[in-house]
Amino acid sequence: MGTVLSISPATKKAIEAEVAGCAPKNDKSLKRHSMFVSLSWKKLVANSAKKSAKKVTPNPLPSLPSSHVEHLNSENVRKTEERKLKAPIPVPVPTVPTRLSSVQKQSSSVSLVSPRRIVIQASTGELLRCLGDFMCRRCYKLKELNSGEVILWFRNIDRTLLLQGWQDQGFITPANVVFVYLLCEDTIEESIDNPAELQGTFQTCLYLAYSYMGNEISYPLKPFMIEANKEVFWETSLAIISRMSAKMLQLNADPHFFTEVFQDLKNQRDTSESNLDR
Repeated sequence: MGTVLSISPATKKAIEAEVAGCAPKNDKSLKRHSMFVSLSWKKLVANSAKKSAKKVTPNPLPSLPSSHVEHLNSENVRKTEERKLKAPIPVPVPTVPTRLSSVQKQSSSVSLVSPRRIVIQASTGELLRCLGDFMCRRCYKLKELNSGEVILWFRNIDRTLLLQGWQDQGFITPANVVFVYLLCEDTIEESIDNPAELQGTFQTCLYLAYSYMGNEISYPLKPFMIEANKEVFWETSLAIISRMSAKMLQLNADPHFFTEVFQDLKNQRDTSESNLDR
């Protein structure tokens, strides 16, 4: 591993005698020789320390063949499955009463049959005519009243709001006509015997319909208010709101309720008269 420096005893004695005898002469050479010996010894120690500090790599383990590894894996899997089979986890099974199970079977059999879908179609002009026929039938005391006059009240207000710039598009649509019918069916009474009173009540319903269903934020009162309903306009409006607020919300939220009101309006048509074109 390293270089071994050995000095015999005779050589040591000779060196000591030489040093003792020639000390005054060779003082300088003795110092140089001692320095050389010390330097050589330090270098020897450093080299031996470096060699001893080298890492020793361990011998690698012998690699197992792939077939042996697969065999061990299969054995581990088999043992794991055997443990699972030996110790099953108990799971509580809920018990269902016989009455409840029979009810569930009946409900499931009923739910499989989808309800029949009813499609109702009608044009705006047809619904307006149905609304006019309803007004004439309800106010039977007004013998000279006809459905065209009621439709004219509605169209005049809608045209006035368009011309004055209060709305950008017309209000008269099938859904809005159904909404107006909902209010009129509750508000218009059979005891009305004055055309002006009927017009005032009808236009009050129109104002609430425009305010609730219209595209604009607000509408002017002038087209809706006339002398006949000027004194009782707000009183009638508040009375309609207190009675019909829930149904007005339901008409927009519940499609089934809307279909019922739509069908009811369509059934108001007087079949003895001809259709009214828009």
